[in-house]
Amino acid sequence: MKKSILLLTFIFSVISVFADVRLPAIIGSHMVLQQNTKVKLWGWCSPAEKIVITTSWDTITYETNGDNGARWLTEINTPKAGGPYSIKIKADNEILIQDVLIGEVWVCSGQSNMEWSGDQNLPQSKAESPNATNTSIRFFYVAKSTSETPQNDLSGKWVVCNPEDMLHFSAVGYFFGKQLNAKTKFPVGLINSNWGGTPAEVWTPKDIVESDQELKAASDKLGELAWWPNKPGLIYNAMIYPIVNYKIAGAIWYQGESNVATHYAYQKLFTSMINSWRKSWGNEFPFYFVQIAPFSYGDDQLNGALLREAQTSALSYPNTGMVVISDLVDDVKNIHPIEKIKVSERLANLALAETYGVKGLSYKNPMYKSHTIEKGKIRIRFENVPTGLVTKGGDATEFYIAGSDLKFLPARAKIEGNTVVLSNREVKDPIAVRFGFTNTAIPNLFSSEGLPVNLFRTDK
Repeated sequence: MKKSILLLTFIFSVISVFADVRLPAIIGSHMVLQQNTKVKLWGWCSPAEKIVITTSWDTITYETNGDNGARWLTEINTPKAGGPYSIKIKADNEILIQDVLIGEVWVCSGQSNMEWSGDQNLPQSKAESPNATNTSIRFFYVAKSTSETPQNDLSGKWVVCNPEDMLHFSAVGYFFGKQLNAKTKFPVGLINSNWGGTPAEVWTPKDIVESDQELKAASDKLGELAWWPNKPGLIYNAMIYPIVNYKIAGAIWYQGESNVATHYAYQKLFTSMINSWRKSWGNEFPFYFVQIAPFSYGDDQLNGALLREAQTSALSYPNTGMVVISDLVDDVKNIHPIEKIKVSERLANLALAETYGVKGLSYKNPMYKSHTIEKGKIRIRFENVPTGLVTKGGDATEFYIAGSDLKFLPARAKIEGNTVVLSNREVKDPIAVRFGFTNTAIPNLFSSEGLPVNLFRTDK
């Protein structure tokens, strides 16, 4: 009899354990929830189990039930930015989520230039670390992982910004969040999901890549390397899909160096990736990215420039923005430029202007608009030049013109207002222009506001 009672007690205790309501890693104490919207809370429980949710910022009681797959999901309303608050989730057990802030949530993703942090010997992060105590900034670091199939959870936890954790966090992400917080006064949650060396294919659902002949052919050319995965979807499944229920304000992205050899497919791949993320989140959120920096890619002189051109072309995709950093390079043989604060400031200004409506910011790089041929010369017109063009250090560099033979020669460049007039005595009838269009070109032409002119070519 005693054995039967003990057995029943054991069985009921096991059932009780498995009945406990559980949460994914992305939902927990110290998190930031997106403000003024409906956000999803979800997890696991017993089938049909009743779950009651209350928050400290209002008096609403939310109720939901587990489904027959032992999962639950519901939405709750969030107020304007503020906190800290708490959330109570009660079923057979009770979970209290504490120190919750309401603010702005951004995903910071890409490869090594997004991943690079103070503990990887980045001087700017190390110098900032002693000043990095900020309870209004929260970090969620996604651990590296891969999967052949979409996963429901991942490893990580929310932490309050502090000197030690800041050293492990993306420098670009941290400085971006710091400026957003300083300018808007909103709490900022940063989700750091990146992996050095990875091509964009691994961040894109497998079916999207493999159902497109061009994308699949480009993907098949990726080499197998020891330090990172190269198969479509492997990182998306494990490091993006598990958080797509988590409401975000937008994403910042710094990647592309691992796709220079297949630059011809990058615009389609990149915009397909953006579209897949937005569909997964069910949200047309802004996607702001960094154009890769000048770098010497061996003997090839154009693949890097062609990748940057593909990134520029991706700007035609809705609700995207790009920052140019061709001036923030001190060594074209180092694929990791150490300047990350200015990169972050340009990203932050883009977000502040486009997403948060902050006025008076100079955030758009000058871009080629059109050209005309004028008696043996070519006049270039630009977009995003509010007050004029300037050079830093002598005459404008990295302009080349060509005649019908398409042999490009260095051009003399004369700034006239918001235009540049190009000429070369050996090119009597110029028809084409290239600017900064090599892997290592670091032009010295800027808007008067200090933003570098983007590379371009008029020949295709």
